[in-house]
Amino acid sequence: MSNDITDDIRKVLELEAKAIRSIPVTPDYLEVVELIFDHVHTRGGKVIASGMGKAGHVANHMATTLSSTGTPALFLHPSEAQHGDLGIIRENDVLLVLSNSGKTREILELVELTHLLHPGIPVVIITGNPDGPLSRQSRLVLYTGNPQEVCPLGLTPTTSATTMAVIGDVLVVLMMKKIGFTAGDYARRHHGGYLGEKSREAGNAD
Repeated sequence: MSNDITDDIRKVLELEAKAIRSIPVTPDYLEVVELIFDHVHTRGGKVIASGMGKAGHVANHMATTLSSTGTPALFLHPSEAQHGDLGIIRENDVLLVLSNSGKTREILELVELTHLLHPGIPVVIITGNPDGPLSRQSRLVLYTGNPQEVCPLGLTPTTSATTMAVIGDVLVVLMMKKIGFTAGDYARRHHGGYLGEKSREAGNAD
């Protein structure tokens, strides 16, 4: 492998790592955890995660990871929501939206439609624009730090998607600790594959 390629790889890794280290750590994380715990684990609601494009894929990953670790969640595509899927939302849910720009049209419309259906649903946003229109409509804002994309064009969601995914991992870990989630709990939700076998072994050892 040429030195130029090696340098490019190291530069991308360094920039991504720097972006993660630069994510602001704020009291909003604790408030988000308390909000999710109240709505999901006390009131019986769920987390509705949504995003458009690459942010949507990250939101889907968050939803599946939350669900497998004891906090019921699902992904709602913002466009499909306008064609009937909005009906999945219930009054005790939490809407977790991802938008790097903080002004994604489809997400703005989703928030508006959600509040028409259930006015009291709280919105949490993960964004690179804490002053954008979506942030102003959200109860809590988790700021990515708005890192520069490692894409040579500065356009493709690369570093921004990475920071969103990391923030999602933070929420997963905090929620697991909040609810006292164990290996045995994991095993009851994950029966197949290597992880299922590993969690059952860990659960039997507890």
